[in-house]
Amino acid sequence: MKYTTLGRSGLKVSKLCLGTMNFGVSTDEKESFRIMDAALDAGINFFDTANIYGWGENSGRTEEIIGKWFAQGGNRREKVVLATKVYGNMSDPLDGPNGEVGLSAYKIRRHLEGSLRRLQTDHIELYQMHHVDRGVSWDELWEAFHIHQLQGKIGYIGSSNFAGRDLVKAQYEAKNHHMLGLVSEQHKYNLLCRLPELEVLPAAEELGIGVVAWSPLEGGLLGGNASKKVPGSRTEKNTRYEQYAKQLDEFATLCRELGETEANVALAWTLAHPAMTAPIIGPRTLEQLEGALRVCEIELDEAVLKRLDEIFPGPGGAAPQAYAW
Repeated sequence: MKYTTLGRSGLKVSKLCLGTMNFGVSTDEKESFRIMDAALDAGINFFDTANIYGWGENSGRTEEIIGKWFAQGGNRREKVVLATKVYGNMSDPLDGPNGEVGLSAYKIRRHLEGSLRRLQTDHIELYQMHHVDRGVSWDELWEAFHIHQLQGKIGYIGSSNFAGRDLVKAQYEAKNHHMLGLVSEQHKYNLLCRLPELEVLPAAEELGIGVVAWSPLEGGLLGGNASKKVPGSRTEKNTRYEQYAKQLDEFATLCRELGETEANVALAWTLAHPAMTAPIIGPRTLEQLEGALRVCEIELDEAVLKRLDEIFPGPGGAAPQAYAW
């Protein structure tokens, strides 16, 4: 496994991030434990989750599974750089109207306490805003996060699904509060979703914010099984294959020439971007995890990168040069 620092922080994380969204949903507790043990054995120390994973009435279930895994001991907790998120509605009647989606000092405190309880830990290395809330001032946000950092409950702050302007605003206000600010931005980015190249990725790179890519396989479309509708997989429910069939066929041909799987080439391409810290891999099974471990060894040369650009054209670079002189 290879490691890098998370943004401009000194925190070392693996260049593959274990996503846990399937845990408690399509992956049962026993298999989730096997996946986490194998990830740790393979050198993956960066685990990502969110308080709402489990979804709906089962929100929090994924954090509970991770907490039970930590409780087994064996220094599991000490070996993991743990990331979770806050923003969604946890359907807790005690939250009242303050439980609706969004961010506030009140909600951050209550939902952080809930995550710590479910995860069976007293601290979280990376606490992420799952979405931007432009109705809450940065004075309120940075003060709230700073309090919990001083208490030792969270180490670093990250964002998710922020626009480029939100990243700039967050860092500007953090500097005014004499804080480090954001160290990471979790963003959707893959061969079929290259819009972040216009604004978000350049902004993150310039500001020293490490990007963590979610859905690097576009819901399974880039995973090699898009046309097969594998039972239980995300591709079974994905109806967009026909829209991209020609591109995906060309991609499959290229991957066969390279002797690599489509999933691993797609992940390696995402990881190759200079702003990228790690793509999130979200295995449903141990076998899927094991198949992804080779990604960090794959080097895509200029000819392959050019061919991928031809198959999956991006926006043409960063703004405004992508669309103006």
